[in-house]
Amino acid sequence: MHRDNLKILGFKTSINSVEETLNQIDEIKKDGEIIQLLNADSIAGRNHIAHGVNQAFLAFERGENLAKDISVEIALRCSAQRQISKAFKILGLKEGEMNLCAVLINCSDYARELSSIFTVDGSVLTPNNDELMNIYGIGEDEVKNFSVEEIIIDRITKLTVDY
Repeated sequence: MHRDNLKILGFKTSINSVEETLNQIDEIKKDGEIIQLLNADSIAGRNHIAHGVNQAFLAFERGENLAKDISVEIALRCSAQRQISKAFKILGLKEGEMNLCAVLINCSDYARELSSIFTVDGSVLTPNNDELMNIYGIGEDEVKNFSVEEIIIDRITKLTVDY
């Protein structure tokens, strides 16, 4: 398993059925490609995603993965959680209006295919620090010394240390 060619794209959408949306994504990608859709409102920036993806692949390489599936492991690591249910509560898809972060790994360029399903909007990847502090339980005292993104990245790293 390798991680090459990481692309992070932003979209707006309205989801009628999470299952149907995931099936549409499965129809696009080929074997060995990963398209992981995450709730963009819970993303602190590209470094947050890149670090979570890297940690997920490293966990599989070391046999320290918490999930059987690399896509689920990416959600776990990016959410800085050990429990799948908590990870999906933070980063998972939900029905209704939603900002999406599409993480493409080892993929062809599917921007056109994805934009036929979702509305391209890179602005959804601009973090809302107040919202992120609430989502991740980050205190005011913590952001005096580090950015919200740095704090989340540190928590992702600690998942590995605490293993």
